[in-house]
Amino acid sequence: MLPGCPETYQSFQQSQEGRQAQRSRDQHQKVRQFRQGDIIALPAGIAHWSYNNGNDQLVLMVVHDTSNDDNQLDQNLRRFFLAGNPQQQQSGSFRRQEHSANNIFQGLDSRILAEAFDVSTETARKLQNENDRRGDIVRVKEGLQMTRPASFEEEEERSERRDNGLEETLCTMRFGENIADSERADIYTARGGRISTLNSHNLPILRDLQLSAERGFLYRNAMVSPHWNINAHSIVYVIRGSGRVQIVGNSNRPAFDGEVRQGQLLIVPQNFVVVKQAGNQGLEWISFKTNDVAKISPLAGRTSVIRAMPEEVLMNAYQISRDEAWRLKYNRQEVTVLSPTSSSRGQEQEQGRASIWSIV
Repeated sequence: MLPGCPETYQSFQQSQEGRQAQRSRDQHQKVRQFRQGDIIALPAGIAHWSYNNGNDQLVLMVVHDTSNDDNQLDQNLRRFFLAGNPQQQQSGSFRRQEHSANNIFQGLDSRILAEAFDVSTETARKLQNENDRRGDIVRVKEGLQMTRPASFEEEEERSERRDNGLEETLCTMRFGENIADSERADIYTARGGRISTLNSHNLPILRDLQLSAERGFLYRNAMVSPHWNINAHSIVYVIRGSGRVQIVGNSNRPAFDGEVRQGQLLIVPQNFVVVKQAGNQGLEWISFKTNDVAKISPLAGRTSVIRAMPEEVLMNAYQISRDEAWRLKYNRQEVTVLSPTSSSRGQEQEQGRASIWSIV
């Protein structure tokens, strides 16, 4: 699932649940087939899944490069799971080498997940797979039914950075760019807020510094979709307002879960999932990221990895119905900044925010 890429495939499913006709049209990113002898190179931080639709056992040889330039963590291998209970299948020797457990949704508050996807709390709890004992490899009872390529394709995708022959000189180079202007926002949601980004594309000097920046503002109770930084660490400084922040690594416990206020600073390591939700006075922050073209991968919203997956994969990964999988994918139409839902506003009136802003 490549962040920001469109869902170019469409699957039609026969529904027995009485849903509207358009709900049977599942859109997802392209599903690629592979066979014996294929070598598949995945960019760092990209979410992916695989399914054996053949007649033989599938054996994969996987090589992880922890010394590449995109890895800004230490040299220890970390795997971040979106579904399942991987620790159920870990042997003793493997556990000593890798300390991952469960999936990253287990580290997030179920109420936060329900708000992020605009689904019920019950569905949000299913994402956490707490009672799922199948490990990280699951058996699909009737097979996945989805649109996929009819034949094997030979593709070669390359991403190379090339100079355009009109490079700036030191004397004429721009050294500054303003990202506080609301009209400059790269992402904007009417009731949610806005985010402006700055990288080496619009300020080339950042290429030498290996830095990029982000400035965001959220209206009351709005949220930034749970996401991870694919190729950078992030330093988050709260400019004004307050809100709740959760940060989850590759274990089932939050690395941070608490209220943040003006003047506070947080460090979000690469690949750690972070979600921000504004308080009653809104929330404004600036982030500095340790890559000149920092990329994020959202978990909820129109450009998320969940939206890019086929319904059949979600149904089997989280043991949910087709209707729940559809709501999980399509209830949120925003891109990254999520506006408050009616259910969250009602919950706030009944319970108050004091019970939510707990610090762990």
